[in-house]
Amino acid sequence: MSVSCLIVEDEPLARNLLTQYVQKVPYLTLQKTCSNPMEALEFLRDNTVDVLFLDIQMPEITGLTLLKILRNKPLVILTTAYSEYALEGYELDVVDYLLKPITFERFLKSVERAASRLATPLVPVTENPAEQKPSVEAAPAFLFVKDGTKLVKVRLPDILYIEGLKDYVIIHTKTQKIVSLQRLKVLEEELPASRFVRIHHSYIVGLEGIDAVLKEKVQIGAAMLPIGDAYRKSFREFIERNRSV
Repeated sequence: MSVSCLIVEDEPLARNLLTQYVQKVPYLTLQKTCSNPMEALEFLRDNTVDVLFLDIQMPEITGLTLLKILRNKPLVILTTAYSEYALEGYELDVVDYLLKPITFERFLKSVERAASRLATPLVPVTENPAEQKPSVEAAPAFLFVKDGTKLVKVRLPDILYIEGLKDYVIIHTKTQKIVSLQRLKVLEEELPASRFVRIHHSYIVGLEGIDAVLKEKVQIGAAMLPIGDAYRKSFREFIERNRSV
């Protein structure tokens, strides 16, 4: 697997350090380094990359501003010396947030998180549209998640529900619990909407795992999960769509 990347960093020492780190990872390919956001914006108009290493505090416009105006966003790993930007960065769905000074070990952990997201299989496209399968059948059958120091393959039909705990998620399957360093919103976007639905700011449930739907809760085995007010309507529509599946 090859992962292309772009570094946007105005400090020469930090830019050189990130370049050295990229060169140490065999599957990373550095497309370009930019010293300011405008240079990066110009490059990304005609080129695409898989991962963007993006500093926040830079001249002209900030890295967060660049992230907001990009149309086709690559996966983004923020780099900064200021921890107060972490919340806004996660709200923009970044892969990770690296606080300077950045160690290679921490850099590698971020890269592996990005590679894990890129490794999620895409739905194959056939030449004849009539040959396309329905979305339920075409959805990826598994995904890879980081569990400690290893990537774990998780079959989607085995997932009962997913619990979010700040920067971690706990994936409850039929046979085990997997703890992974990532945000629930990020994982939600990787799951097929035809088989998974968010019912609460802390829970995503899989259709196959639902045993019963109560007025305020969803029963999955012995677990009784709350239905949040903000998700009640979308969950009801999800259940209606799947009543005859």
